[in-house]
Amino acid sequence: MLTLNRIALCQLADLPVGLGRAFEVDGKPIAVFRTRAGKVFAVDGICPHKGGMLADGMLSEESVVCPYHAFKYDAITGECDQQGTCAIETFPVDVTDAGIFVTI
Repeated sequence: MLTLNRIALCQLADLPVGLGRAFEVDGKPIAVFRTRAGKVFAVDGICPHKGGMLADGMLSEESVVCPYHAFKYDAITGECDQQGTCAIETFPVDVTDAGIFVTI
């Protein structure tokens, strides 16, 4: 049976608008972003194509752009804009008065 863990990451104020922040959750690198519209999302921390740290990438609306080769990953589905490239994993995020939580 799969066990899900809801993990506290940080306060919303600790997550800059338009930038990513790297976290490690249960040994897994995660990249967390807050869009200019205020939406928070979490994705795999490492690009599967070249190994770039996605938290260092640019944010383009609701997509993350890898800093190594500009492949774009949809933050909701994880799909890549380059055909034949594997998707990244995405994770549910909750934002409450207590902070930002990710479910792994």
